[in-house]
Amino acid sequence: MSQSDVVNGTEVPEEVQLIVDALDDKRAKDVVVLDLKEVSESLDWFIVATGESSLQLKALEDGVRERLKSEGHVPRAVEGPSTRWVLIDYGWVVAHLMSAEAREFYDLEGLWADAARVGVTPR
Repeated sequence: MSQSDVVNGTEVPEEVQLIVDALDDKRAKDVVVLDLKEVSESLDWFIVATGESSLQLKALEDGVRERLKSEGHVPRAVEGPSTRWVLIDYGWVVAHLMSAEAREFYDLEGLWADAARVGVTPR
């Protein structure tokens, strides 16, 4: 992890900020950052965002991957692409890019309701 910022008392790694910025650049909807450090032994962060079409989901994926690659980070794995859900796994942070229907159906925020939501503002 590289440099961190503090948001509402929570230290936010630069990589999380880069993902949020990339998603904002591609006009992702309803970006939610979940701090999982207190509720998961294997993950620190989830970022969940909605894309309004399969083309936008691809653009979101490309934007995140390009932004992090430019800073020296490559994903451990990418699941998808699909027309409903793309998962980009950077190890300690996972970005979930989902259609509105998939996001409602799988309800990741509900499954991880004990995780703290962190309001990360795009730069």
